[in-house]
Amino acid sequence: MTSAAARIRDALVRRILDGPGSCAPAVRRAAFDNQDTPTGLADLVDTVARHAWLVRDEHINRARAAGASEDEIFELVVCAAVGQAARQHAAAMAAVDRATRESQAAPADAGAVRRADA
Repeated sequence: MTSAAARIRDALVRRILDGPGSCAPAVRRAAFDNQDTPTGLADLVDTVARHAWLVRDEHINRARAAGASEDEIFELVVCAAVGQAARQHAAAMAAVDRATRESQAAPADAGAVRRADA
């Protein structure tokens, strides 16, 4: 990732976690991490993080019933989605780094394909 893209990503994460908002920063962090989310909100946050396409009105209605406002629900959904994206990005970059290290450590001809007519 380019340094400009990394700066933009980091600014986004800082803004949603530490910037002004309707939810307390600790609740936004819990949604971002998909851990220790308050009762009534955990199902929505987990569904957004793990199976976003399965979010239904019932998830939103349960969050409302737990006392969350529309703005709080929006913030939690954004935090859950960005948190999951950050985890997936980190896992992908770790896999690329691992593969790069392994390919650099392998003997130069280990992966060479030999031609049948050679």
